[in-house]
Amino acid sequence: MNFELSEEQAMLRGASRDLLSDRAPIALVRASMDGAEDVDPELWRLTSDLGWPGLALPEEYGGSGQGLVELALVAEEIGRALGRGPFLPTTAVGRAIAYGGSERLRGEVLPSLAAGDGWATWAFAEPHAPWTLDGIHATARTDGNEAVLDGVKTVVQDAGGARWLLVTARHVGEPTSFLVDRAARGVTVRRQRVLDATRAFHEVRLDAVRVPLDARLDGGPADIQALLDETSVLRCADALGVMERMLELTVEHTTSRVQFGRPVGSFQAVKHACADMALLVHGTRAATYYAAMAADAGADDAARAACAAASYATAGTGEVAARALQLHGGIGFTWEHDLHLYLRRARADRVLNGDTAVHRDRLCTLLQRSSASA
Repeated sequence: MNFELSEEQAMLRGASRDLLSDRAPIALVRASMDGAEDVDPELWRLTSDLGWPGLALPEEYGGSGQGLVELALVAEEIGRALGRGPFLPTTAVGRAIAYGGSERLRGEVLPSLAAGDGWATWAFAEPHAPWTLDGIHATARTDGNEAVLDGVKTVVQDAGGARWLLVTARHVGEPTSFLVDRAARGVTVRRQRVLDATRAFHEVRLDAVRVPLDARLDGGPADIQALLDETSVLRCADALGVMERMLELTVEHTTSRVQFGRPVGSFQAVKHACADMALLVHGTRAATYYAAMAADAGADDAARAACAAASYATAGTGEVAARALQLHGGIGFTWEHDLHLYLRRARADRVLNGDTAVHRDRLCTLLQRSSASA
């Protein structure tokens, strides 16, 4: 595959980085961490003007019709800037509706998402359960022309101000996704206190929530798993941006701090540690963008590539964070230093959408199936 960015992709990356650096600098991120709002409305408006929410939605609904590579480029810049906002969850829900939503859902929801009039988020993970299809215990039962949903979801990003929730529950024994109005009776949202202070996560409770049957998305477990793979790749891109910035901060620190009359970055052990960090960053970049390109091309190994990228990125993020903290010394863990915010974000990215063990286990399963079919 050709890993070189096209002119349009390079422009997207540059415009995204400029917007985040100008309108969402680290000082603003710090100031907004204790705020009551999940999302900065002005920043969300600006990103909507730039076309982020509709980037991968079909053109007939106001989107740009781009692929996972373009989404990954934006996600990488968001991670690099510790950006807030519902870009990733809204993208996941939009793609799910575009692939499997009824004609009514597509016509009512996708134009609003593309325009940034409201955002959506995916309520998938559940307490004390793996981030897999086997971890789904919420239920949905049919009652006349409606579905009734019950269950508890956790770590639902930006659910507090979301307009729609994509809820995955077991219907007739199989995982199925339903689009739920955030304001529907029986939906309770509670903000959770988590290690990552740069994003907002919530617990969502569903107590006999009724939705029309045409709010159910078509497709079965395979389609939900494909969406999980896509979101995992985008989470890898976010982690990649975090890793890049941690490496930059570490190089800046080690080249400016002087010990024994010379910069600590000139010492052999420090050089080796920084080189190891750089290798992990480059490896994560290659794995992430290969997975995105494979998904866009419909390649046979797209699922395996997504698992490989996720397992590599989750492990590599932890290693880069540990090296960065070690080379900064105690100052890197203080509230006043920006590195500790990246450490928190990196820690969260390691477990969101499944940790290293989850992705390696699925990768082994896929490889065994591939070997058996061959």
